[in-house]
Amino acid sequence: MLSTYVDKQDSSTQVDTYGGTVKIETAEQGAPGRVTEDRIRVLPNAVVVLDGVTSRTRPPDRNGGWYATQLADELARLINDTDPLADLLAQAITTLVARHDLVPGDSPSSTAAIVRWTEDTIDALVLCDTPVVAFGRTTHVLEDTRLEDLRPDPDILRWKNKPGGYWVAEAEPVAAHQALTASWPRAEIEKVIVATDGVSCGVSEYGLFTWEELARIPLGEALDRIREAERGDSEHKRWPRFKTHDDQAIVRLCT
Repeated sequence: MLSTYVDKQDSSTQVDTYGGTVKIETAEQGAPGRVTEDRIRVLPNAVVVLDGVTSRTRPPDRNGGWYATQLADELARLINDTDPLADLLAQAITTLVARHDLVPGDSPSSTAAIVRWTEDTIDALVLCDTPVVAFGRTTHVLEDTRLEDLRPDPDILRWKNKPGGYWVAEAEPVAAHQALTASWPRAEIEKVIVATDGVSCGVSEYGLFTWEELARIPLGEALDRIREAERGDSEHKRWPRFKTHDDQAIVRLCT
C-alpha cells in the first residue's frame, strides 16, 4: 500500500556511520481521519523528509503521498557523499517526470528537506516549508518562507514554481536549484531537526516552544502539544489557517 493512515508513531535508531554513531529519532502522525502525505526516509548517511501535496487543479489518482513516496525512493537511490543535494533532487524530479508522464502545474508535488552527513560536514537542503534546524554553539535555521510570504494571495497557485513565487518539487527539475542549502562542520553541530509544517508551526506560528526546546523534549510530546493547541482553536480564530490539523513528521539527529 502506497500510503496509510498513521497513528502517532515514535522510533529511535542508531546508525554507525562516518565519524561515529548518529542517533536518529522520528515521530509522525496523520491529521485525524485522513491519510498522511508526509514521508520520512532514513538512509545510512542521510535523512529525507517530504510533505506531499495533491494537485488542486485536477486531483489525480496519484496524490501527494504517492508523489512523496516516489520522490523518497528515488532520492534514496541517488544520494551519495559528494554530489550537490540540489543536483540530486533535480535528477530525482527528472526521473519521475519521465517515468510517470508528470505535467507541470497539474501534478502532485512535495516539499523536500534533506540532511546528509560525512565525517567532516553536515549538508542540508530545504525546498518549500519543511525547515532544517541545526544546533551547536548557536542555532542555525534553514527555512524557506516564500510560500508563507504569499499566503495573503487568494490565487496562490499561480505563483507555484514561478520567478518571484514559491518553489516545490513537482514536474519541473529547475525547482530543485531554487532550494536553500547550507553546510556546517560536523564537529560544531550536536543535533539537527527536520520537520514538516505540521510540526514547525508549533514554533513559528503557535509559539508553543522554541527550536531549542524542541531539540530537547520528547518528540511525541511535541506532536501532542500541537494537536491540543489546534483543538482549542477549532474555529481558526487565534491562528488563521486552512485546516484545523495537518500531517506531522519530525526527525531529530544527535550527531
